[in-house]
Amino acid sequence: MRVGNNSDENKWELVEISKAIMRTYLVTFLIGVILATGTLGLISSGQSEMSLSSVQSTGPGADDWWIDYPDQHPDPGSEVDHPEWVLDTLEDGPVLILDHSTNCIPCIDQEDDAESVLEDLGDDKISYFNIISDGSDIRAYELLDVYDPDGGVSYIPITIVVTLVQNSDGDVVVGWHSVVGATGEEWIRSYAEDAISYYQENSDDWNA
Repeated sequence: MRVGNNSDENKWELVEISKAIMRTYLVTFLIGVILATGTLGLISSGQSEMSLSSVQSTGPGADDWWIDYPDQHPDPGSEVDHPEWVLDTLEDGPVLILDHSTNCIPCIDQEDDAESVLEDLGDDKISYFNIISDGSDIRAYELLDVYDPDGGVSYIPITIVVTLVQNSDGDVVVGWHSVVGATGEEWIRSYAEDAISYYQENSDDWNA
């Protein structure tokens, strides 16, 4: 009988040990899941922030965000007289402008690409002006006069992006970039996202 009792006691001890081991494994597994989920969340968040980080720097180069007229302009380094309606719009966010016609293939392509980007970004992130150069809107000629990066003879389509950047003294000023011709969707997306990022970084310190 004593042997039988010891056997039963040993069985109960083994059962309790097995339960304790199972509980330990379960707790360890749950902790691992929680840590993994948190890590993935941080990575995902970091990637989301990176997608809106600034890509192009400020400067006078061909791909830079410009403060004054760029090196390629006939009057490089001179001050830009931004239209008042552009500055007014800039108080609410960055600005994307397409100046074009309705009867040229590059214009149509650029319009389609711009609208595709805006569908993804949302019209609450960046203001969009689709302006037709047909003589009915004086702003079309004003834009060509101010924002043609090459100066001289103006061509369409011209795509203009305006945002807020910091100058060499750390002051927040208007930054812009423009290009003549069809660029493709990726160019528009890159500069639009850049404009949003720069605006988010600098808008609180801008004295309009």
